[in-house]
This record gives sequence, C-alpha cells and structure tokens, in this order.
Amino acid sequence: MEICFVCTGNTCRSVMAERIARKKAKLRKMKDIKFSSCGLFANKENITPFTKKVLKELGYDARDRKSVKYKDKKNTIFVAVTKEHKARIPSPKCLSFADLYGEVIDPFGQDEETYKKTAKMIEKNVDVLLDKIENMRGEI
Repeated sequence: MEICFVCTGNTCRSVMAERIARKKAKLRKMKDIKFSSCGLFANKENITPFTKKVLKELGYDARDRKSVKYKDKKNTIFVAVTKEHKARIPSPKCLSFADLYGEVIDPFGQDEETYKKTAKMIEKNVDVLLDKIENMRGEI
C-alpha cells in the first residue's frame, strides 16, 4: 500500500505528515505501507527551517529534501491536507484530513509555535488514518 500526503508546496504540512506517518506506522509494526508526499504547486524548494526544527524536536526525521510536484499514480491513496487540495486531485482514491480528524492550517511564513500546532494536528490525523487501516485489516 502506498499513501501520499498532498498539500500546496510540499515544504511544510505534507512532508510533516509523511514523516510522522512513517514513524507511527513503524511503531505499530505496519511494515507494508509506503509513505510519500508532494505538493500541487511544488517547485523543488527545501522544506522550511521550522518544519525541520519541529520534526526534530518531536522525534521525527528532519532531513532536508526538495519538494516534489504532484503526479497521479494509479495504486496510490492520496491524503489531501484540505478539502481544496482534495478537489484538485482527480484520483478516486483520495481523502482529506477533514475526512479524518480535521483540516490543518498552512503554517508557511508563520512562527515556530504555529508549526508545532500544525505538527500536533497532523499527528492526530495520522493516528486516525492508521487506526482506520488497522480496523479495515481486522475486518478482512
């Protein structure tokens, strides 16, 4: 299974979601899920300094990387950060954070505290997503 988180520029929220999900899935021993992220308007920019700082403080992978532009992939489940992002994704395999725990504001250009709140909200969404996957597997 591949899950790709999608936001605007792939420098804050979606990359946070990817790295938070990767660690949380590993802790739950969900080894068969591959996580990635992209941005609808990504332009090969580095993740933001506050994204790296907050990820590191919370114990997640904080390595730098260039943003990746969205491309439709057939066997991928897309998780959009907002309903607006979801509306731009033509895949039938798409849901948004609003379908899980709740939408996440864009911290870009904001202070470090806003990035921390964003990360905490993403953690809650990822927990709900992983719970849903585990529950579906239990029903099969």
